[in-house]
Amino acid sequence: TVFLSFIGGVEPFILIAVPLFIFAGELLAQGGVGRRIVEFARVLFGWLPGGLGVVTVMSCTMFGGVSGSAIADTAAIGSLVIPAMVARGYSRGFAAALLAVAGTIALLMPLSIPFLIYAFISGVSMRTLSMAGLLPALASALALIAVCVWHGRRTGVDNGEDRSTPAQIWAATRDAGPALLMPVIIIGGIWTGLFTPSESAAIAVVYGLAVSLFHYRDLKWQRIPQLLLNAFVTSATVMLVIGATGAMAWLITVEQVAVQMASWIQVVATEPWMFLLLFNVCLLLLGIFIEPLPAMLLSAPLFLPLAKHFDMDMVHIGVVMTANLAIALYTPPVGGTLFVAAKLAKAGIGEITRHLWPLMAATFTVVLLVTYVPGLSTWLPRFIQSL
Repeated sequence: TVFLSFIGGVEPFILIAVPLFIFAGELLAQGGVGRRIVEFARVLFGWLPGGLGVVTVMSCTMFGGVSGSAIADTAAIGSLVIPAMVARGYSRGFAAALLAVAGTIALLMPLSIPFLIYAFISGVSMRTLSMAGLLPALASALALIAVCVWHGRRTGVDNGEDRSTPAQIWAATRDAGPALLMPVIIIGGIWTGLFTPSESAAIAVVYGLAVSLFHYRDLKWQRIPQLLLNAFVTSATVMLVIGATGAMAWLITVEQVAVQMASWIQVVATEPWMFLLLFNVCLLLLGIFIEPLPAMLLSAPLFLPLAKHFDMDMVHIGVVMTANLAIALYTPPVGGTLFVAAKLAKAGIGEITRHLWPLMAATFTVVLLVTYVPGLSTWLPRFIQSL
């Protein structure tokens, strides 16, 4: 039964979107898209105090809407902004800390891979989830921008550049336009019913190939096999965890773990706000030791029945879960974006951690807002559906 549950866990057709989206992210990360998005963000936001920090946050947000992967986001943007930030006078620790945190905004953007996995687990429409994380992602970006402006003014390392001319803004928009158009095409196609989430992943790959190979021409055919291999390794890891989680979900059901947890929660958390507080604490503790995708696959089967007991919106719960687990990517000891940023900035984990606190305070504040103000997650999908 365990073996059959394992195989059954990876059989659903919707999961074909996982390796396809991962490959599309690889294509765009290596195809010159990151460089053009950084230039676009610099032209628009580089004049602010702490301008390079603001550019880093906005670049990660925009590239996250294209890649859906925090690791790809951090690596693609970091290789471009870290040298510029260090040259401007930023400490390597702060540059790496900002990049590690900003890279996780990708998990809340419309093409988020964790959203795809959550949609599969919970049965929630990916069409709805694709828009649910947009306002929380923008709120996270604004919170980090506030920290960058404060840091720039306090240290005096970055007072901003001169404002860009309309001609410069138009040139940067035209250059980055094909890359920024990708999420619009994908999400628009899903919302209008032209294609399913699985089909949208295939379209993302075709679009990524066209933009990187034929429009920007920064990617050569000889690189494609290596990118396929990278995507295969990442996808295989994810699928292994999904299969094992399928077996664990069977065991949880047979042993009535969810029923027992529900009984315990009813005793401890008698009100929805108390459940949400426990939910956040458990996810944050779990995320310290486990990467977001495995953590979501392990915890969702346990917490979703409890959330339903309190009549909570499953879309809202999905966004809360993703926002919490995104924090795991920049908390020691196993933070994925933390180590990527540390390598790019050539900074030690101790040095980075000292600069993480104000950034983490900003993201924790946003997580609490998302948790206790469900409208941040549910308003935009409902508004679009009503049009």
